[in-house]
Amino acid sequence: MSAPSKSIFRKFRRSLLYLAVVFAICVGGYHVYGWNLVDSVYMVVITMFGVGYGEVHPLDDAGKIFTMFVIVAGTSAVVFVIGEVIRFITEGEIMKAIGELKKSKQVEGISAHAIICGYGRIGQILAHELAAAKFPFVVVDLDDARLALAEESGYLFVKGSATEEETLQRAHVERAVVLATVLPQDTLNVFITLTARNLNKQLRIIARGEHPPTEKKLRQAGADEVVLPASIGGTRIAHSIIRPATMEYLGDNSALMNEELKKLGVEIDELRLHKHTHLVGKTILELQNLSEGHLIVIALQRANGNILRSGFLEENLQTGDSVIIIGRVHSLPPALRGEVDREEMS
Repeated sequence: MSAPSKSIFRKFRRSLLYLAVVFAICVGGYHVYGWNLVDSVYMVVITMFGVGYGEVHPLDDAGKIFTMFVIVAGTSAVVFVIGEVIRFITEGEIMKAIGELKKSKQVEGISAHAIICGYGRIGQILAHELAAAKFPFVVVDLDDARLALAEESGYLFVKGSATEEETLQRAHVERAVVLATVLPQDTLNVFITLTARNLNKQLRIIARGEHPPTEKKLRQAGADEVVLPASIGGTRIAHSIIRPATMEYLGDNSALMNEELKKLGVEIDELRLHKHTHLVGKTILELQNLSEGHLIVIALQRANGNILRSGFLEENLQTGDSVIIIGRVHSLPPALRGEVDREEMS
């Protein structure tokens, strides 16, 4: 709860306490006057709330003077509580409006930013990474609960459907440098891509696709890059099965890194040594020399799981070791390439 909200709540609680104290004093006064508890409470209620019924019992002058006190004190307490209730509601709405206005002004001044369409699981991870890199961004979503999460994290957001031009314009798509549409529905991602491309021809658009056939449609709609989470996840698991040492060495970025390296004509691979290979007993340096400059060893994982990341050039290869390499595996000399193929098949 924010400081202004706490202040409003304290005032509201104080008004209820004042009403309770006045009510108790008035009931106690009639009780002392000789009335039973039920009659005392009944008299205070009809007097404080101005019902207008007659006295429960005949009153003398002292009783009338006390009843006038009950009317003044009780009515003022009730009015005080009602006023605080109204203030509690109106000020809460005003504070909310002020908060939204501040957010709106911050969004107004943003430029060279990213727009994240959809704040689900992928959108939240994306926002976290961009925030860590201090890259400005705006979240666009329709769901109040998800937007509340974005607000708690301190992220700028625009409420609305990203399929509508007006929503993207409020996120200043004309000043953005990249838009990522990561909704789980392919049809919505296609429509958002098409809408964003029409609003900003220079915008870089990254779209999520759930089904591989959708990639073609997304690119036709104007997406510069299409990411298929299911394919990436499957590839990641396959790499963990096929190249466990590489995955442990590089972590979650290995698949993405390997794709980038392939564009340069090289790739990261893993060679596992069994007892029948002639590579056992040779040093890492000898292995690199055998490759005639077509590969570089970047790490060595021993059979016991220990990974050597440096100072391993003079280390002798042993059965069960895994060698993590980077290079042009298909350009290796025939003798070594045949050996590598056997290692990968074993």
